[in-house]
Amino acid sequence: MPGRDRYFDTLRAVALVRVVTYHTFGWAWAGLVFPSMGIMFGLAGTLMAKSLERPALKVVRGRLRRLLPPFWFWGLFVVVAMLVHGWMPGREIVYWIVPLGDPPGDEWGVQAYEIIWYLRTYLWFVLLSPLLLKVFRLAPVPVLLASLAPVVLLQFLGSAPDGRLGSALWDLSTYLFCWILGFAHRDGLLRRARPAAVIVLSLAALGYGAWYALAHQGEYGTYDLDDIPLAQAFWSAGFVTLLMWAKERLRIDFAGLGRFPRLDRLVTVFNARAVTIYLWHEIALILAVPLIDQFWKVPAFEAHLPLESQWFMFGVGWVLIAGFVLLCGWVEDVAARKRPRLLP
Repeated sequence: MPGRDRYFDTLRAVALVRVVTYHTFGWAWAGLVFPSMGIMFGLAGTLMAKSLERPALKVVRGRLRRLLPPFWFWGLFVVVAMLVHGWMPGREIVYWIVPLGDPPGDEWGVQAYEIIWYLRTYLWFVLLSPLLLKVFRLAPVPVLLASLAPVVLLQFLGSAPDGRLGSALWDLSTYLFCWILGFAHRDGLLRRARPAAVIVLSLAALGYGAWYALAHQGEYGTYDLDDIPLAQAFWSAGFVTLLMWAKERLRIDFAGLGRFPRLDRLVTVFNARAVTIYLWHEIALILAVPLIDQFWKVPAFEAHLPLESQWFMFGVGWVLIAGFVLLCGWVEDVAARKRPRLLP
């Protein structure tokens, strides 16, 4: 794909696969192996800095146009399903129109809509980016390092407000470094940085994040980074810094991906349908359970298929995700003012 960075495209595709894998198996160690959300925010920050070479208002409006229609289309199904199951919405249903806060819902639909925190955080970063980028460029290194301060302050010096505001503050603080790191990559800061400083600081962040997660298992009941914001912030900071720095230092571009047409095509589809995959993957995993229950009624399936295996559910989930990509992915084309297609 001319003009695309295949290294970043591949990272985004792997991040989406890891998200689906985590939501299928619930492996606590998955975030340590590949911190998907930190990577996705870092990549988004890079693209946002690039886009802000154009007028800020036009860029923000374009980001909203590409994000909200797929969200509305998906949200229509989720909201209607909850209404059918007896949910009674109030004025807070406005967050299903513009997710500046967590949209309301009921326990029945929580697995489907709990993933909206990522879109909510992304939306706030988009709105704040014109200001954040100006502040970053005043003092790039100090601002980048200081971007870890909010999550530290929330953890040790006070507590965030309750409710939607508190949730938003925690998520913004957790991934602020990764977003601004995207600015740093775009502006060439990582390319100019001394290798020893980058490696030492990155390893220190990784070490602190891992130590905090493992040392506080008793407090959180797990070492899963998704449940420990401070550990997530530092681990993601170190991990994403090394990924982006290695790209600049080693000149990694994955241009050779074109030699593997099917894999290259898969990466293309994942990137062109990233919002669709993210939004619909939980619904696919939810639907996989009753679908597999029906398989038990077919003797041949019961005898020859591993119906009890989570790996089988994982496979069925991906088949359903592919179906949602074909049925719903065109909304991303419409949002981007492109001709709707089944597959890009």
